[in-house]
Amino acid sequence: MRLSFVSFAWRNVWRRRLRTALTLCGIGMGIGAFVTLVGFSRSFEHAWLEMYENAGTDLAVVQKTFLNTSVDQSAGDVLRRIPQIEIAAPMVINMMAVTPEVNTLVYGWKANTFEFSALNILQGRRFRDGQQEAMLGELLAGSLNKKIGDTIDLQGSTFTVVGIFRSGSALETGAIILPLGEMQNLSSMTGKVTAYHVKLKPAPAGVSQAQWQKEAEDAVEKDLPGLRAVPAAQRAANNQLVLLAHAAAWGTSLIALLVAALGIANTMAMSVFERTKEIGVLRAMGWSRGRVMTLILIEAAALGAAGGGAGVLLGWGALRILGALPQTASIASTTLPVQTLLEGLLMAILVGVLAGSVPAWRGAQLSPVEALRHE
Repeated sequence: MRLSFVSFAWRNVWRRRLRTALTLCGIGMGIGAFVTLVGFSRSFEHAWLEMYENAGTDLAVVQKTFLNTSVDQSAGDVLRRIPQIEIAAPMVINMMAVTPEVNTLVYGWKANTFEFSALNILQGRRFRDGQQEAMLGELLAGSLNKKIGDTIDLQGSTFTVVGIFRSGSALETGAIILPLGEMQNLSSMTGKVTAYHVKLKPAPAGVSQAQWQKEAEDAVEKDLPGLRAVPAAQRAANNQLVLLAHAAAWGTSLIALLVAALGIANTMAMSVFERTKEIGVLRAMGWSRGRVMTLILIEAAALGAAGGGAGVLLGWGALRILGALPQTASIASTTLPVQTLLEGLLMAILVGVLAGSVPAWRGAQLSPVEALRHE
């Protein structure tokens, strides 16, 4: 009986095939946008986490306020006196134009920072502090056709390329690394840094790593009021660039899903109107209002599920294209996480049910007599 009920709903969905196909296209585009944009933003977050994990960064010390991202460089002396901290490395990060068409992340590091341990220098050497020298990630060096000894212009200053490196993080492979002082000058941040990346000492016997890290966080906030120590994973998820990427992805996806919902609502409203007499017959045969409403909601959910399946495939295809483009290949993941797949399908079904709820309610309220008189 249940199979018959579902089959009846599916037959109704395909009664107007052209209209249904157009509705499925709208849903597919909306879910495809969701899978592509949200999947890409999560890949971006994962790239940040890889950068911290590869270097062995345990904590990032930043301002407590959301908008102010600079830290006084003198905080480094205080951080190095905290018992749990082994190394506190200052760093500056900014987005800069390399050519009129290419913008990239530019890092400012000290020449002796522990973060170099995560890099594989393919050609040349490290820069020297205080010199106008630069190191390029291999992806950026290839796209700009730069080699050792060439120069690169940033914000009106010329730097000599002294090293080309490879990194496990996409955010570094396509970036530039400058001496900290030169980067501070370019960014008008003399005496300031974006953050301190902290590596902790090994936890003593009898103390868990989590407890040791919590003690370090508390010590930082006690000794440096106004600053906070953020675990690397939390910093990767909550830095401003990642938050902006997530917000843009979800905002754009919600607009696309709203358009898809309107398409489902219109399809279901037209379907109920065209089947008014049929609904009257079902009511006269003893169908309850709840059963009529369930039938229409199943039809809307079926539309959502079918469109969602198509949208997931579309989004996966778009991610593969982004993974093949030189500009995004280092960040975009060509694999579709199960979480994103399930979220896309569930969201499509939810959109279908919500969009079909009003037509379903109106169809269920039809009286058998009035429905049978409908022409």
